[in-house]
Amino acid sequence: MPRRRIGFWYRFAAVICKPPLVVLIKRDWRGMEHIPAEGGFITVVNHNSHVDPFAYAHYQYNTGRVPRFLAKSGLFKKGFVGAAMRGTGQIPVYRESTDALSAFRAAIDAVERGECVAFYPEGTLTRDPDGWPMTGKTGAARVALQTRCPVVPVAQWGANELLPPYAKKPNLLPRKTHRVLAGPPVDLSRFYDREMTPELLKETTEVIMAAITRLLEEIRGEKAPEKPYDPRRERIEQRRRTQAQSGRERTQAPAGKEQESGT
Repeated sequence: MPRRRIGFWYRFAAVICKPPLVVLIKRDWRGMEHIPAEGGFITVVNHNSHVDPFAYAHYQYNTGRVPRFLAKSGLFKKGFVGAAMRGTGQIPVYRESTDALSAFRAAIDAVERGECVAFYPEGTLTRDPDGWPMTGKTGAARVALQTRCPVVPVAQWGANELLPPYAKKPNLLPRKTHRVLAGPPVDLSRFYDREMTPELLKETTEVIMAAITRLLEEIRGEKAPEKPYDPRRERIEQRRRTQAQSGRERTQAPAGKEQESGT
């Protein structure tokens, strides 16, 4: 299947975005040979800075296979931003959908048309204290199992040094290096022809996230934690700690009052 033309809007966005990116960050980009020359596929990318969608888009734009990112549907509705989102072929996600698979129908259609769809499977900026990938959401796994397309894992590091997660001001000096490493497609064939249960999607997602993490270990020259950071588990544990603290305070309060009264 032939690749889609880049088109006016993507070229226009590149004219605007590439010059500041070239000025602000150096580039150490590897693995472009793993980006398919033709046909639909998915890239799955770690997310550690509000800058990295632009930096990563620059990387993939240079391969000739531009990414179509998933974005909130509201961004497509009004003004210049909406026109740019539609013109560059970004994919709206309708979060109000009650059918998890239909929420990604546009992504499935794009892959089947021969497009590249770029997923941030964590769903948000990583909350891991050291910047490692968190547990992933199942959207990329759903589309991958539905289409059986290549799933190319990609790790990136460096945009987070320019603008750390949740920071408001960039750290411009010294000039940072954006490191990207794409790997060979993840083998998901053992998950095909099976019922798409939550357990299957979770297992598929874990395989995808492990591939991204291995690439990031190579970039950073470090070993990732044995278990990825799980925001849901952390919220549960935080609630338990808060409840335990409240319980201790309640049991200690009477003793404190007795001391104050001199009894």
